[in-house]
Amino acid sequence: MQRSLSFDQAPPLTIPLRFFLSAPLFSLAAALLLLWQGPEALVSRWSPFTLALTHLLTLGFLAMSMIGALLQILPVVAGVVIPRPNLTARSVHALLSCGTALLAGAFWWSQPVLFKLALLFLGAAFAWLLAACATGLWRAYGTAPTATVSVIRLSIGALLVTVLLGMSLAGAFAWPLGLPLMLLTDLHVIWGLLGWIGLLVIGIAYQVIPMFQVTPLYPRSVTRWLATTLFLLLMLWSAAAIFFMDERHLTREILGGLILIGFTVFAVTTLYLLWRRKRPKPDATTLFWRTAMASLIGCAVIWLMQHAIDGRSLSITLGAMFIVGFGYSAVNGMLYKIVPFLVWYHLQNIMATERRAVPNVKDILPDRIAVKQFWSHLAALLLTIGATIWPAMLTSAAAIALGISSGWLWLNLFGAMRIYARVKRMANSSLVKT
Repeated sequence: MQRSLSFDQAPPLTIPLRFFLSAPLFSLAAALLLLWQGPEALVSRWSPFTLALTHLLTLGFLAMSMIGALLQILPVVAGVVIPRPNLTARSVHALLSCGTALLAGAFWWSQPVLFKLALLFLGAAFAWLLAACATGLWRAYGTAPTATVSVIRLSIGALLVTVLLGMSLAGAFAWPLGLPLMLLTDLHVIWGLLGWIGLLVIGIAYQVIPMFQVTPLYPRSVTRWLATTLFLLLMLWSAAAIFFMDERHLTREILGGLILIGFTVFAVTTLYLLWRRKRPKPDATTLFWRTAMASLIGCAVIWLMQHAIDGRSLSITLGAMFIVGFGYSAVNGMLYKIVPFLVWYHLQNIMATERRAVPNVKDILPDRIAVKQFWSHLAALLLTIGATIWPAMLTSAAAIALGISSGWLWLNLFGAMRIYARVKRMANSSLVKT
């Protein structure tokens, strides 16, 4: 069951939009890095160029977008009041932007001083964000949480674990701390991708899929148990990774398989709901969600293939499928519903005293434009997956396609922002004349 949305508690439009407009610029930077460096950026998960590319996408695009969505959803869906929302948004955005750029540069040039600066900026960004979210959630503790809010709480817990592990790794690159880097990296990846990003996408999907895609609600058995079970499995897998260092240890294999089954259940359920949507013709967001869920199922297939093929690692392919296929696709699709809806809603409030019509949601960001960008994203995804297998042949094409898709997304979002600014100016000029 979904709680009615409290739009009267919605934050100013500038709070989420500053994150949403910045995100495609970081994925564009990742595309340029990939084009500049070439196949070497996709050879090994331990390559400094691969790590720079990965963090531009995970921190710069995914986390940037997710934080913007979080600051919008918590007040509206959960009634959570974020302390000093404008100051929090401006500060977290600035710190995260600088920290992400510094971390990418630190990996690219292997400079300890840049790791120290990145540690400072990113540590401050996430400390501020986590403190603000925890304070708001604590104040709203007495209210019965919806499925979305419950999963968001778990994802914030996963983010805390991810940040602590990431700070430990950055510290190990900055100073000779003698930490078990491979173990910490595996834990950081698991909690960052499956815990923070994976759980947050699940939680947001519980709200936005029925709302924007006009589907039935997720089954109660899924919303009640899936995220909690996945979180517990991540904890058990982490304990197994600490006690059993062998990656092929049976305990780790079983727990990893159960985690993939859990995410596959979410993917299949979401695809089934999208199949039952009341609007027969798919829009751009439907296509993005289908791609995201298909990619999530593809991750399970790649994981099984990797364990069936001796002596060959498919970790780069698996990472590309999850980050670009699942995470990027889901976020891109959500932005095409969230941004035009927020622009329309805030314009409605501005024009409440006017008799002029506000542009329709579909006119703010036309679906025909979004669909074209979807096809460019799909091309980028397929080329990126192919480039992880045939890097010499497809890396340049993948980089160009990713750059086109990222730039196109930014232009579409910026176009929606221009409509908001134009209508707001018209309203202000009318007030001045009266």
